[in-house]
Amino acid sequence: MIAPTPALLRRQRDIAAREQAFLDRAQVLIQRDGLLSLQMARIADDCGFAIGTLYKHFASKEDLLVALATRNCMSRVELFERAARWDGPTREKMLAVVLADLIIMREQPEHFRLAQFVWTDVVWGAASAESRRRALAAFMPLTELIDGIATEARARGDLPATCRLPVAALTMGTWMLTVGMHTLAQQQGMIDPRVVGDPYRLLLRQLQYLLNGYGWQPLFDADDDALDALVSRIGRTVFDTDWRNIAPVLPPPLP
Repeated sequence: MIAPTPALLRRQRDIAAREQAFLDRAQVLIQRDGLLSLQMARIADDCGFAIGTLYKHFASKEDLLVALATRNCMSRVELFERAARWDGPTREKMLAVVLADLIIMREQPEHFRLAQFVWTDVVWGAASAESRRRALAAFMPLTELIDGIATEARARGDLPATCRLPVAALTMGTWMLTVGMHTLAQQQGMIDPRVVGDPYRLLLRQLQYLLNGYGWQPLFDADDDALDALVSRIGRTVFDTDWRNIAPVLPPPLP
């Protein structure tokens, strides 16, 4: 195998740096002006390049948005790794993964809103097959971490033999609960906390009911005091924080 020349390596670094600059600028423009106002010509101009150069990196605005969501996804890996590799009971590890997701939502809400938009058919369906492939590949480390918890639970006997769902189906349940609650809770007026209480505490209670339904040991009675104590202990142990710094900020109620 022929080693790349210094000139080739330098060119590859320049291409990668230019691509990151385009994504950085796109992120700034989205945060300032909103997703729907994003223009490829503005990104290129702000970065000091011709628009044709931008299109050499991203064949369309949809490809750029998918790439940006993919990069944001990679920033989530460290917290999920901390949860999945924590030396705790498998059931509590699954709760820790959900808490990691809530921390990310609290700290980077714009990343979730971008992902919501990107996974719609308007963007995902219009993006190139290659950009979709790269995005799915970027999610694989997260998927493997979470699936590994369920695999470990089966090996330890925490998940009974009567629970015959495949590992991927088991972990999809927690994913659907979390993404569904984010989608509802982050839309102004969709959930009334006066009726359901804190929607994210409700999410954690629903998670316990789901895991009880799987038969995931030890079964847990998710009353308020027990749930609060469990969340506080895992938050402090795994993330060195408490619920006040975990729960995502809710939009203001409708007037």
